[in-house]
Amino acid sequence: MKHKVIIVLPAYNAEKTLVKTIRAIPQGIAHEIILNDDGSNDRTVQLAKTLRLTLFQHTINRGYGANQKSCYTIALDHHASIVVILHPDYQYDPRLIPHLVDFIKEGYFDVMLGSRIRTRKEALAGGMPMYKYYANRSLTLIQNLVSGQNLGEWHTGLHAFSSKVLRSVPYETFSDDFIFATQMLFALSKKGFRIGDIPVPVRYFAEASSINFRDGIRYGILTLLETLKYLLRKQ
Repeated sequence: MKHKVIIVLPAYNAEKTLVKTIRAIPQGIAHEIILNDDGSNDRTVQLAKTLRLTLFQHTINRGYGANQKSCYTIALDHHASIVVILHPDYQYDPRLIPHLVDFIKEGYFDVMLGSRIRTRKEALAGGMPMYKYYANRSLTLIQNLVSGQNLGEWHTGLHAFSSKVLRSVPYETFSDDFIFATQMLFALSKKGFRIGDIPVPVRYFAEASSINFRDGIRYGILTLLETLKYLLRKQ
């Protein structure tokens, strides 16, 4: 079976890292690269046009989850059989995309994630703040226990999905906020899809997008609440 791989980039104020991200994507891995801009107020859109990406835009900033929803829907409308979500902040090495895709192509998994949390030493050496490392580790441990998964990280910005997975979940009903990705993984876990992961290098630097401490606390609380909801629905 021939697969149509589409890479989608949910972008917001990514002008400082977009070019590096696109140039690092291996040649020939994707049939199409699509960028959906979520109301950026920098030069993200102008740069995307020079890079010959397929460009879509939200006229206003609608939120991380809303951007992801648009990315999935656009990719499916363009007849993707495998959809790769890549954050354009250059935190994730695009050269690893072929490995994610191959696991799905060969039928080993339905969903693949890039995990930055292999060891504490590697995460901290890559610039991840210590509080984020421990928060990520703790939330991932709890979510694995509740869902029955054994993933290295639930909070990554590098995913690959088979199209049947995306068509099977009502992702349009999920949050428009950062908690969207957690809701997706819980929904996929509940349906019994095979979710795998591979280690990816940690790259934290000044230009990379990242939520601040206050938003991180809010995200952690929302993640725990979503985990509790999933646990109660299982009873």
